[in-house]
Amino acid sequence: MTDKPLAQKTIAVLAANGFEETEMTEPQRALLAAGAVVKLVSPEQALVNGWHGGSWGHYFPVDVPLSSSLAADFDALIVPGGERSVQKLLGTPHMQRFLRGFVDGDKPIAVIGGSINLLAVADRAKGRKLAADENTAEALGNAGAETLDQALVVDGVLISARDDVESGALRDEVLRVFSERLGDMAEAA
Repeated sequence: MTDKPLAQKTIAVLAANGFEETEMTEPQRALLAAGAVVKLVSPEQALVNGWHGGSWGHYFPVDVPLSSSLAADFDALIVPGGERSVQKLLGTPHMQRFLRGFVDGDKPIAVIGGSINLLAVADRAKGRKLAADENTAEALGNAGAETLDQALVVDGVLISARDDVESGALRDEVLRVFSERLGDMAEAA
């Protein structure tokens, strides 16, 4: 394996204002170090504002508007949590189209915190093993998911992590799953 296993791979980060900043930046750093290009996709215009430690955090430039984004343009997806961000994404029909493209294309996905629920809204939770807490288990179960009381669950190329996941474990698992899957796809091509 090379020192840049994700070279020339483009990873989408789907987020709206109020996303949990560390749930994006920790995996983002590891992906960039592995050679990936990370693009921020958002329904927001120009800048998206993170949430960090109970207050507004940093602004990040939006690379691609969600309304014109296609899963086919990316190799993998990360969706950080954050109550405000998830609520905004829930109200955006483009989110469902975009997320379904990754799931249906069997592309690596990491959903973190409240963003796990987006799989249920996009009608893509059925038959999946997902990390859940007492607040999300019922809704995910009703959508056909098998919920596990674990901070981090890997189901094929789908990583789900609760808000209480240790950031190093999440970062390492995202890097491992994305590198393995995208490396396999490159070898097959």
